[in-house]
Amino acid sequence: MEKQMFCYQCEQTAGCSGCTGKAGVCGKTARTAGLQDELTGALIGLARTCASNPKTENTDRLILEGLFATVTNVNFDDEAIERLIDKVRAEKEQIAPGCAVCEAKCGNTDEYDMKRIWEAQEDIRSLKSLILFGIRGMAAYAYHAMVLGYVNEEVNTFFYKALSILAEDWGMEELLPVVMETGAVNLKCMELLDRANTETFGNPEPSEVSWKVEKGPFIVVTGHDLYDLKLLLEQTKDLGIQVYTHGEMLPAHAYPMLRKYPHLKGNFGTAWQNQQKEFADIPAPVLYTTNCLMPVKDSYTDRVFTTEVVGYPGMVHIGEDKDFTPVIQKALELGGYEKDMEFTGSNGGSTTMTGFGHQAVLGVAGQIIAGVKSGAIRHFFLVGGCDGARPGRSYYTEFVKQAPKDTVILTLACGKYRFNDLDLGTIGGIPRMLDMGQCNDAYSAIKVALALADAFGCGVNELPLSMILSWYEQKAVCILLTLLHLGIKNIRLGPTLPAFLSKGVAEYLIKEYGIAPVTTPEEDLKTILG
Repeated sequence: MEKQMFCYQCEQTAGCSGCTGKAGVCGKTARTAGLQDELTGALIGLARTCASNPKTENTDRLILEGLFATVTNVNFDDEAIERLIDKVRAEKEQIAPGCAVCEAKCGNTDEYDMKRIWEAQEDIRSLKSLILFGIRGMAAYAYHAMVLGYVNEEVNTFFYKALSILAEDWGMEELLPVVMETGAVNLKCMELLDRANTETFGNPEPSEVSWKVEKGPFIVVTGHDLYDLKLLLEQTKDLGIQVYTHGEMLPAHAYPMLRKYPHLKGNFGTAWQNQQKEFADIPAPVLYTTNCLMPVKDSYTDRVFTTEVVGYPGMVHIGEDKDFTPVIQKALELGGYEKDMEFTGSNGGSTTMTGFGHQAVLGVAGQIIAGVKSGAIRHFFLVGGCDGARPGRSYYTEFVKQAPKDTVILTLACGKYRFNDLDLGTIGGIPRMLDMGQCNDAYSAIKVALALADAFGCGVNELPLSMILSWYEQKAVCILLTLLHLGIKNIRLGPTLPAFLSKGVAEYLIKEYGIAPVTTPEEDLKTILG
């Protein structure tokens, strides 16, 4: 009988309690889940080894790569995960070659059995899960920054600390500060990635993006890695191949150093959970640079390519040389559509706007402040986060539609696809909907909130600002922890609360931070606006 599993790290986990059968809701098998636990246990052993032995740049990279590979919908390839486990073990042996033959076994560098966390007292399990899932999400951001040549040693050091703490028999009072420290370090990590992206590709600028796909060969690029997109754009110059973003790659159109390529045309499709339908029989290849990858259907199995930490059995993987020739050849072979195709967003709109990062928004801060003081702007709503398949996510569409015309919607991440093609108009020349970018661009939202609080001489919690967040995977977890670290209260979270929040931990967060589940758009708007 196939090995059973335990995983409850994503929003869609079975029964809102955990996936325990032969496969998870995300599509990974019990074997894959077991290998991810084995990889995590090996990473803990490596981190503890580095407590008394010097790490290297390669150690840092392996820690980030290993954590990133365990994020939901990143890697389904058992052989790739096994190779990563072997690399981690080899790195530990190289750092501390004497451990394997040491007669005085201390056990400090042993690989950790993740069952010790999954079977721990529920509050301890909950807090350790918050730390683990938080650093998994943060590792994705640190990895993207590292690829661009940006590293923060304080951030990297924290991964070792957090992994080592997971193996300790600590109580709630000891673990809670580490949970909050995870949020604090993630703020620095998001700042690092923001600097990496903007110094490499330029400050995002408000840009209109179309869902139209022109006739002829094209490539769809999905995920989050802007550098992979840049490399592909370089390799497809003057070949008659158009490039379209998908999912979280949409904000790429706002970066000057990417927008300058005339063959970066527009956006294909909507959020990640619709890919199996939207990619069916697509006459073009799809390049996955990060999550979210769903189990691949037969109708497009021959045109999926992966790179970096993404993996799926049987798919062509583009290695570290970043030679996208197989992707380019597939695009030319498939030929694209025979005529221009008019696609739309989720609500029938043909275009959307992106590029309202903190640089752009703070550039019109004077207008915003004047709008608030005059009463033209009554309230700001940050409606953003991950999208997903749960039916209750229609809440976010209706919330935005019903928000009064004197309110401004800030949004980011793929949850915006629920409403980002709506025309909400403007207030004093400022669009009522401001797409701030990818999930890591929560940093932009934080920068804007702190700047407004400073301008009005108040705390963030006193601003006319409410956060209506959706979550799905572990990057949302580290962002939530950052908001809690900053003392931001009364966050509404949905469509369900995380299964890894025990009753005790949930009660603590509700009491101390006022976290609440979303209810209905009508009720929440009434409660917030009075």
